[in-house]
Amino acid sequence: MPVEFIGYVSAQEQTEVVGPNGPVVDPEYIASSALIQERGGFDRALIAFHSTSPDSLLVAQHAASATERLGLLIAHRPGFAAPTLAARQFATLDQLTGGRVAMHVITGGNDRELQADGDHLTKAERYSRAAEYIRVVRQEWQESAPFDHHGEYYQVRGAHSDVRPVRTAGIPIYFGGASEEAIAVTGQYADGYALWGEPLKEASELVGRVKDAAAQHGRQIRFSVSFRPIIEKTEELAWERAASIQALLERRQEEEKGPTGIGLDRAGRKPTSENLPTNEGSRRLQKIAARSNRHDERLWTGVAQATGGRWNSTSLVGTADQVAESLLHYYRIGIETFLIRGFDPLSDALIYGRELIPRVRALVEREERCGR
Repeated sequence: MPVEFIGYVSAQEQTEVVGPNGPVVDPEYIASSALIQERGGFDRALIAFHSTSPDSLLVAQHAASATERLGLLIAHRPGFAAPTLAARQFATLDQLTGGRVAMHVITGGNDRELQADGDHLTKAERYSRAAEYIRVVRQEWQESAPFDHHGEYYQVRGAHSDVRPVRTAGIPIYFGGASEEAIAVTGQYADGYALWGEPLKEASELVGRVKDAAAQHGRQIRFSVSFRPIIEKTEELAWERAASIQALLERRQEEEKGPTGIGLDRAGRKPTSENLPTNEGSRRLQKIAARSNRHDERLWTGVAQATGGRWNSTSLVGTADQVAESLLHYYRIGIETFLIRGFDPLSDALIYGRELIPRVRALVEREERCGR
C-alpha cells in the first residue's frame, strides 16, 4: 500500500489530558475503539506496553476478536519472555487473525521503569539484546528444521515451532529510537522504523540516517511518523483547542506536581527524579520544543513543552485539508505510514476516519499519478 494509517487501542477509557477513566481493563472500550478505527479506514492500531499496563498481546487478541480487517501493531519488550516463546505467541495470534499482526519491539526509555519488571541492563546492553532477540524470533518463524543459537543473551538448543506466521516473509517488525544504537539495530533487522513527529528538516535527516544504515545491509525500511492531529472546522478554532489542551494539561500538572516539580506522566502517575526519560527521542523533542512551540507552519509542540518531551505528543493543527497537506509533506520525504491518535481518542478517531484519512489518501494518489 502506498500509504498506511495506524491508530491506537487502549485497554482503558482515557484522554491523555484528563487521564484514565473506568476499569483498567474495559472489554467494551477495547472493542468499540477497535471497531471505530476499522470502520474509519485505519490499517492498524497500536497496542502499547508499559511496566504497569495490561498485557499487550491479550488486549490485541480482544481487539482482533471484535474486528475483521484491522491490523494490530503490538508493542513488545524483548527480555521478559524467551524469544522462541514470543515467536510462537505472535505466530499463533497471526494465524488466529488471518495475518493481521505486526510486532513493535521497544527497548524502553527509562531505566527505573524497566527495573520494575526486573530488567537491570544498561541502554547499550538492551539494544544489543534486542538485536539478538529479533534474530532468534525470525529463526523460529523461518527455520524448517530445529536450530541452535549460542549468543550473549540467549542459549537455545533444538528450537523449532509448529506454528508459523501467515505470510512466508514473517510478521513485520517495527523498531524505534533516535540513538545510534537504535538506528544500527533498525538498519540490520527491522521492517519499519517509527519516529515521533518532528519538523520536516529534522525528520528528513533522521530518515536519511536510517536509510543509510539499512543500505549497509542491502535492505530497505518503511518509515512511520506519529502525530496527535488537532482538527477543527477553521484554523483559528484548531489553535484555540490546542491552547486549551496545553492549559488544561499544565493546570493538571500544577495540581499534581511530584517532587521534581514536573507533573503527571501519561498514565496519570506522579513522576520522580528516577522515572524521567533517558531516551534520545525525548531529548530531541525537548530541544525542538525549547526553540518554539510552532514549526513548519502547523507542527505544534506545546504538550512536549509542558511534559518535558516525555511521550509522543507533537501535533499538526488546522483544518482537515491543512493537516492532510502537512502529512503529504512527510510523505514526500519518504514516510509512508502515519500513526495518528488524538487527545480525545474515540471522538478524534471518528474525525480522522471521516475527514483526514480520505483526504490524505486522495492527495497521495494524485501525487503518485503525477509522479512524485
